[in-house]
Amino acid sequence: MSIIYQSATNLFHLQTRSTSYVFQALEGFPTHLYWGRKLTNPDASRLLQRMERCSFSPNPIPEDRTISLDTLPQEYPGYGSSDLRNPAYAVQLANGTTVTELLYVSHRIVNGKPALEGLPAVYAESDEEAQTLIVTLADKLAGLTVELSYTVFEAFDAVIRSARIANDSPSVMQLTRALSVSVDLPHDGFELLQLSGTWARERYIHKRALTPGVQAIESRRGSSSHANNPFFALLGEGATEDHGDVYGFSLVYSGSFTAGVEVDQYHTARAYMGINPFDFSWRLEPGASFQTPEAVMVYSSAGLGAMSHTYHELYRTRLCRGAFRDAVRPILVNNWEATYFNFNADKIEAIAKAGSELGLELFVLDDGWFGKRDGDNCSLGDWIVDPKKLPQGLEDLAERVRSHGLQFGLWFEPEMVSPDSDLYRAHPDWCLHVPGRRRSEGRKQLILDLSREDVQTYIIEAVGSILKSAPITYVKWDMNRNMSEIGSALLPAERQRETAHRYMLGLYNVLEQITAAFPHVLFESCSGGGGRFDPGMLYYMPQTWTSDNSDAISRLKIQYGTSIVYPISSMGAHVSASPNHQVGRVTPLKTRGDVAMSGNFGYELDLTVFTEAEKEEVKRQVELVKEVRELVQYGTFYRLLSPFEGNETAWMFVSPDQREVLVVHVVELNEPNAPLSRLKLKGLRSDYSYAWIGTDEVAFGDELMYAGVAKSNPHGDFYSTVYRFTAQA
Repeated sequence: MSIIYQSATNLFHLQTRSTSYVFQALEGFPTHLYWGRKLTNPDASRLLQRMERCSFSPNPIPEDRTISLDTLPQEYPGYGSSDLRNPAYAVQLANGTTVTELLYVSHRIVNGKPALEGLPAVYAESDEEAQTLIVTLADKLAGLTVELSYTVFEAFDAVIRSARIANDSPSVMQLTRALSVSVDLPHDGFELLQLSGTWARERYIHKRALTPGVQAIESRRGSSSHANNPFFALLGEGATEDHGDVYGFSLVYSGSFTAGVEVDQYHTARAYMGINPFDFSWRLEPGASFQTPEAVMVYSSAGLGAMSHTYHELYRTRLCRGAFRDAVRPILVNNWEATYFNFNADKIEAIAKAGSELGLELFVLDDGWFGKRDGDNCSLGDWIVDPKKLPQGLEDLAERVRSHGLQFGLWFEPEMVSPDSDLYRAHPDWCLHVPGRRRSEGRKQLILDLSREDVQTYIIEAVGSILKSAPITYVKWDMNRNMSEIGSALLPAERQRETAHRYMLGLYNVLEQITAAFPHVLFESCSGGGGRFDPGMLYYMPQTWTSDNSDAISRLKIQYGTSIVYPISSMGAHVSASPNHQVGRVTPLKTRGDVAMSGNFGYELDLTVFTEAEKEEVKRQVELVKEVRELVQYGTFYRLLSPFEGNETAWMFVSPDQREVLVVHVVELNEPNAPLSRLKLKGLRSDYSYAWIGTDEVAFGDELMYAGVAKSNPHGDFYSTVYRFTAQA
């Protein structure tokens, strides 16, 4: 069994393949005891240290002054009844007070993993592969009930947590804080690792030591955002890529979030994550409940790499869904940087024809095909083909592309509306806005109010109509601004602060219905590149455009940082023009291809202007990608050299049977007369002999891992090398 309950001590022991998570109902208070390497038979009396502290930490039980909620490690703490740290939840009761106290009532253990209504979530394919513990807590005086859900999988070192908060009283409650997880760790000897940045510079790795007080990351932007990803990790003392204790926290949600650690006066660390309580409240009518998103917690005793492996496999196989979860992804060409808004059917067909000759498999028509869309100032919301650019319509263009052997894909931005559009003129109240306030524009567009059912219906029907009109097999779903003036014309005053979360629930409903109606379509999420690269979107769309910055050298950090938590199969990675359109850097075509093939590979440039030499290089790239893409998508990913720590970057892929190996090594700036050095590989079988493809050399796995391979001698800046090995029979 994965979940064990010891009735004598009210102790719960959750076991994964190699970890234990332990807590106890102590005097009714859910008390955290342990999270780490697997224990055989944990004893609550040894795991919890108790002592009386000074009077400034009040005691809820007068006869036992060793218990104070201000020092007790808790599973889902409240505020006001002696715990003076950050709470996991907060409720304003009908009498105006905010003091609540949850105590253990009951629990049940079920096989499998129940779905979360209206929310994306990790899933179990069978009841045998997971168990879920549901613990019921209650404040009987307030009439407040909370169900804490914990799921553990047999095959993954992860604990998945969420909470359902219910009003069982006869009066209205106002929920003002509803986090998904809170964990009290016994010390603060950690570094906090976060993935932060901005547009075109997403998910850079940042580390800082914990200090007393709150260290937090968050988004107040209505989306998970470019600025901070809904993930953080705590690295124990001396933890590295391959060694040491690491605790990961990842939120399956796409809206505003908060996450962080509070270090208290006794140097214990409270880690927390969930919906951002800033500008949030939820009116709980009698009998109503609120479901939080879920948080996925991963512990590794073998460094960041092992933590990443758990997230990669769990998210690839038990978060992503549908026909494309396990399908090989097509090599595509997108016309955006080739043409921007200036194209016609003949130009699109010419690019597709060139792609066909180079071995590509999919053409994607980007922004500009609808309404009067000759720039980014109009027509969003008017999902009708522009007859000036495409007089014969999408079906004709799709057939012209398909006649060259390529599939046809299309860009949408369905969540937005342009003030200069027929949709906005007909329904000016359909956007997020506050009466009498300015409607601030971003990229000359406003955001449709997806908290409204009529808006959801419009998007479902408008997008569905286009997808039915032509043989479309791929959709790039974009979203190019963050929320401002967050208000809804349909919500009453007391529910206006629910708008942002109701928007996310509406978006998830739209995505559920559209992706279910078109299971043959491969959907890719995009938000100005990686502005909504989060587990919530991966539940509906198995891949995300990693960044609008497609410069290969910039992508070293972007893709490396993204790999900390997200599987390689979720990353869109394209070869773009040189000089690069975002940073102006001139980079060899080979290097651009070598970096891009560590993701869902494609091109974003004008194929019709290639020289003969460039065409030959692209043919080599395409041939190589077709040989290794299953390895890239399904293999185990290892980080070797970090672009955040030096002039070189290296990573590698190993097949599940450890027989196929792909290594990518990039040197940014060439160094004259540089010292000789070697690249040590990972994840190989020591007793396998590996043939080095393209040479006559053969080496055992132990030599490749412990002695390494001699690095290539760079010629010029931004030099890349690909190493391939295969185990001999």
